[in-house]
Amino acid sequence: MYIGRIMHTELITIAPDATLVEARSLIERNKIDHLLVVDSSGELKGILSDRDLKLYWASPATTLSNHELSYLLEKILVKMIMVKAVKTVAPDTTVERAALIMQENNINSLPVMENEKLVGIITSTDVMGVLLEALGMNEESVRLSVLVDDRIGKLAEVAAILRDLAINIESLVTWPVRKHPGIHQLVIRLSGDDGPKAVVALNKNNFKVMTRYVKDLSPYLPSS
Repeated sequence: MYIGRIMHTELITIAPDATLVEARSLIERNKIDHLLVVDSSGELKGILSDRDLKLYWASPATTLSNHELSYLLEKILVKMIMVKAVKTVAPDTTVERAALIMQENNINSLPVMENEKLVGIITSTDVMGVLLEALGMNEESVRLSVLVDDRIGKLAEVAAILRDLAINIESLVTWPVRKHPGIHQLVIRLSGDDGPKAVVALNKNNFKVMTRYVKDLSPYLPSS
């Protein structure tokens, strides 16, 4: 999945010379977490998050009256506190790459640029939704985990066992197991009705299935 397929294109923007009061009003009225700061020509100049706005809004509150606070915030402009070094992505960026960029930079949104033009924005909530959909998360599915040697053919073996039982794999992901080099975890989601017979069939074929969290993985490691 590419960012261009899921990005928000109806953008809520604010000018650099707008006040914090105006910014807060826009965020509350539109129920959003980030404001894109653009100049009169539409060029992206920065980004202002609801979190940063709230922190700045509250910082002088213990020493000022409501009247003094309102007066002060009317004098503070968006450009004074916005983040200017903005991380951006292109529409052809993959969702997983966007997730990595957000995680590495501890941010929750990415403006989307195409040919140096602002065309959209993507948030961590959007990315999480797509990843959960890709994993087949729903109330009816069941999750099975199998530890396998990291070698050619293991995934095909597991898939063949389920195929022979006419069990449909709704999603499957794999990743290396920490502290166990050469071992990968297969996480399989199936229809809830297929879960029990899948466990029996996989166990019968020497794949030790986990259906819940276990602290010690040793009993589930593949036999040498």
